[in-house]
Amino acid sequence: MRHTARTRRTATRATVLALAASVLAALTACSLDGSGASSARATPSTTRSAASHTAGPATPSTPSTTTNVYARTGTGDLSAAARAATPMVYVPNSQQDTVQLIDPSTYRVVRTFRVSREPQHVVPSWDLKTLWVNMDLGNQLVPIDPRTGREGKPVDVEDPYNLYFTPDGTHALVMAERLRRIDVRDPHTMRLQHKLSVPCYGVNHADFTADGSRFVASCEYSGQLLVVDGDATTVEKVIDLNGIRTPGATSPHEAMHSNGPKNSLRPGASAMPQDVRLTPDGRWFLAADMLRNGIWVIDVRTMAYERFVRTGLGAHGIYPSRDAKRIYVSNRDEGTVSVLDAATLRRLATWRIPGGGSPDMGGVTADGRQLWLSGRYNSVVYVFDTRTGTVVHDIPVDPGPHGLAVWPQPGRYSLGHTGNMR
Repeated sequence: MRHTARTRRTATRATVLALAASVLAALTACSLDGSGASSARATPSTTRSAASHTAGPATPSTPSTTTNVYARTGTGDLSAAARAATPMVYVPNSQQDTVQLIDPSTYRVVRTFRVSREPQHVVPSWDLKTLWVNMDLGNQLVPIDPRTGREGKPVDVEDPYNLYFTPDGTHALVMAERLRRIDVRDPHTMRLQHKLSVPCYGVNHADFTADGSRFVASCEYSGQLLVVDGDATTVEKVIDLNGIRTPGATSPHEAMHSNGPKNSLRPGASAMPQDVRLTPDGRWFLAADMLRNGIWVIDVRTMAYERFVRTGLGAHGIYPSRDAKRIYVSNRDEGTVSVLDAATLRRLATWRIPGGGSPDMGGVTADGRQLWLSGRYNSVVYVFDTRTGTVVHDIPVDPGPHGLAVWPQPGRYSLGHTGNMR
């Protein structure tokens, strides 16, 4: 994902590497790593899909015991670009093809504008100067100036379901879910740099290791997680979640005969991973699973399944608190939010929406006092008080609110989604 120019190689080393690559290609065109996980590599061309394979994953990154990957996202730690923004909450409404702006001081919709087709997420750019509205069926990204809240000219981009950025800011990563690709683009112009085809269905959420050397992406419809190198050139490992038994799972048969995205589950899949987040200490990747009703815990050192934590029906979004001591998990099919201890993943509390609801995606306010979540199937936005766990506001919006962005947020830069800040 950061594949262009983080390091500089000498001409001699480049020659050696090229020779080694040609020898390897001649010896083997396809191989498996020791765990049986397949690998795939992007081609240098922007028009050819990934086809070659490697023999195993790279050396795992080793998190420090003193790491706090969210150390710069604490209360009020706003960058200059974020301070210049007008405080606003941006709500993309997938069923109405609109984006609505909510003033967080009055909790009222102050503006609505139309977009092409099916806006999914509003994503802060790496440099925090632009907010991008993602429209997968509209095949466009629409920029918003966060200082004014006004939209700019749409940029044509294939299938942008979600959008991420490499930690060094050199690449934008378009999760082209329908096309089964991760498209690597210039983070400012969105010009295509290269494509990485993925061996799964429904690739859509991701997060990076503490050192930025790799990221994990979820494949919603085939029940898998991908381990990808930091430059988004190679799928190093596929973690198949389907064969792992977990308590309290929803049956695949029930899922495929329901309304909504669950009926897109692939035959043989029994897991449905969603949002991915690194824990504050950098030890684990967490992946919310809407079918298993909890979060998968993946060891960063080994990139292997460690355990499963049950949260609630339709586990969907994952958000760290501003002090990085708690993790909030939205349970969309249950109308609840699970609060976990960030160090142990022990459940501390369950917040319930009165009368039920469908809490989906959103973010924590800059002061850490509120968690805003879209009510995907209820045409509302929920505002939770993070001190009491109560819903303090229930704001009517257009149908299908999805990946809303609370802005501004603390942090030096954005990794994407609705505000994955570092």
